[in-house]
Amino acid sequence: MGEGMRGLRVVEEWSPVIVMVTSNVAMGSVNALVKKALDVGVNHMIIGAYRMAISAFILAPFAYLLERKTRPEITFRLMVDHFISGLLGASLMQFFFLLGLSYTSATVTCALVSMLPAITFALALIFRTENVKNLKTKAGMLKMMGTVICISGAMFLTFYKGPQISNPHSHLEASHHKNNDQDKSKNWILGCLYATIGTTLLSLWMLFQGSLNIKYPCKYSSTCLMSIFAAFQCALLSLYKSRDVQDWVIDDRFVITVIIYAGVVGQAMSTVATTWGIKKLGAVFASTFTPMTLISATLFDFLILHTPLYVGSVIGSVIAVMGLYVFLWGKTKETEASTTLSSRMDNEGHNYNNNDNDSRSQV
Repeated sequence: MGEGMRGLRVVEEWSPVIVMVTSNVAMGSVNALVKKALDVGVNHMIIGAYRMAISAFILAPFAYLLERKTRPEITFRLMVDHFISGLLGASLMQFFFLLGLSYTSATVTCALVSMLPAITFALALIFRTENVKNLKTKAGMLKMMGTVICISGAMFLTFYKGPQISNPHSHLEASHHKNNDQDKSKNWILGCLYATIGTTLLSLWMLFQGSLNIKYPCKYSSTCLMSIFAAFQCALLSLYKSRDVQDWVIDDRFVITVIIYAGVVGQAMSTVATTWGIKKLGAVFASTFTPMTLISATLFDFLILHTPLYVGSVIGSVIAVMGLYVFLWGKTKETEASTTLSSRMDNEGHNYNNNDNDSRSQV
């Protein structure tokens, strides 16, 4: 009986980790495929609108069947909250990320995305969702150290190429184009600003989702509502680039496949998984897995899309995974400390009651 309970406790403890790793690995493949689809010349916000619409369509049956008895009543305030959630975590975030990519390069944008754990951690300290006093403990120092190592690995992966390991086919024209873009300092600074805004919006969404989960603890219904609002928001934002109705007609089979895959896996499943991870262990915990997306995208590019693999990618991936283990070590220490503290308080309360009963019996 004890072994069974211990096994269930281990599964419950590690299930958020497994879910977050799987979600971010899936997002890596989505990002790599969307990058290929954007090279065709499709309006990036049209892809976003279709992606959100597919997400809402997929999640609606789950929301109705699984949460109809437990779903709280939808109020005007909750509708506004989900509208804001769609802006922060979907439409505006995608808009600024991809706009930043157009002004700089994929390397610069990915480097800024890897700053997500640090930005989320800093915002959590500002909004006091993360206790500053906990940083002085061993668990807090390990979490801080793990976050720094994760970011260092992601930065190394994106900024340092190194020698090419295999696949001798290089993309000289693309590299030359990216270098020309980076030489234009004004556009480079503007692109970095846009990408940083996108990363900050995603961090704000993670923190906002933490409070929304308390008010509306229905992950399928919440993600479905968010996707509906975000689909309309993306459609409006698409007017920034083009107002031609023909742009909405997509006949490229590869692009259609990517949009469906991105809607089902990249939006519906990943957002539900991230929402659940935030609910279980907080926004800072969920954001720490972002480097896994970079690692996954690199491997997916190499194995499936046959993009060249470099030494820097391998070393950066190893460093990022090491940082992730250090952060999880700190999280485990924090959980053990809180469990020990609660057990000690329970024992003290039990002893106090026993002593009180003994004194009463003596009287």
